[in-house]
Amino acid sequence: MSNALAKPVHAATAGKVPSSAAGWSSLAGSKGPNFQLRPLQVTWEMTPPCDRKSALARSARSARDKREFSTAEAFHMIEEVAAMHVPLLVLTGGDPLQRPDLFPIVEFAARRSVRTSLTLPPTAKLDAETVAELKARGLMRLALWMHGSTAVLDDAYWKVAGAHKRTLDAIGFCHDVELPVQINTVVARRNFHDIDPMIELLARLDLALWNVFFLVPSNRDQVAELLTAEEHEEVFAKLYAASKRVHFQIKTTEGQHYQRYLLQQRLRESQADLTESEAITCAPKGVNDGKGFVFINHEGEVYPSRFLRLSAGNVTREPLARLFGDSPLFVSLRDSSQLKGKCGRCEVRNVCGGSRARAYAMTGDLFAEEPCCAYMPPQKR
Repeated sequence: MSNALAKPVHAATAGKVPSSAAGWSSLAGSKGPNFQLRPLQVTWEMTPPCDRKSALARSARSARDKREFSTAEAFHMIEEVAAMHVPLLVLTGGDPLQRPDLFPIVEFAARRSVRTSLTLPPTAKLDAETVAELKARGLMRLALWMHGSTAVLDDAYWKVAGAHKRTLDAIGFCHDVELPVQINTVVARRNFHDIDPMIELLARLDLALWNVFFLVPSNRDQVAELLTAEEHEEVFAKLYAASKRVHFQIKTTEGQHYQRYLLQQRLRESQADLTESEAITCAPKGVNDGKGFVFINHEGEVYPSRFLRLSAGNVTREPLARLFGDSPLFVSLRDSSQLKGKCGRCEVRNVCGGSRARAYAMTGDLFAEEPCCAYMPPQKR
């Protein structure tokens, strides 16, 4: 592991690696999907990240972090998102409820036709009145974190008793005002055994979306929590089976190789030989860290994802459209010929591409092969 679990830095891109992808034309060709040069999602970290326990215990901050966006800067950033016609703006933290201008920011985005989702931890401030006000201001969806199907598992993650109940209560508040609900879950060794019970619980909660986050270790202690490649495949199988019977959408974050798994399953079930173009059409679009996603931290640094802390620049000094479209970091991430190892020769690298965040965290190389993928593409002849 060279330079593994590297700290956030400004990006210096690696040298190009020639593509050596082979056949597998029955699944996908080397030509990728039509990728429009705009983010599909911009996520803004409104407040600094904080310790899980302290985030839930605090009811208010004594002082605002001076590095955070001002309200005017927040409005300007939303104007940029609107001008780029980004399909979704996600507000997150830390705890966005700690910002006194949260309601005006949500309303400002709604008035500019920016579809906005808000991600919140299960704090005591998340009450029925707050949820109703967010809906009234134009919020499109509320996302909540739940890391276990039981209070024992979920509260242990937050290190606060009652966190699981708060989340269930918040879901009820959303249903009362007809605000769609999303649940986010980080899947790791601690809750690997809980996937099936989690699916059963969520099926009863009337959700719009379940976003399954696959762990990207941020320190050496978390490496032990990382699932193996084979265990990732087991989770993929459970997600795919669930997607056929539950009424909510299932998506993955830092699980780009789930798209390869989906493509394989759909082609196996089609009972027909598909051409290259048909295979690409039936697959989800190739979205990856920096290729469709943008993460803006509370200081304005622009990253390919919240788990890949290489900065392309600062949105308070350069336009977001320029950073996403022209920065060396984002340009390099859109070039699948830079991928190394088995990702570099994989026939579906333009559909998947592996988690660049996990590759960088584990190896220090932005373009290294996905460490947790079980698929082995054929060697080039």
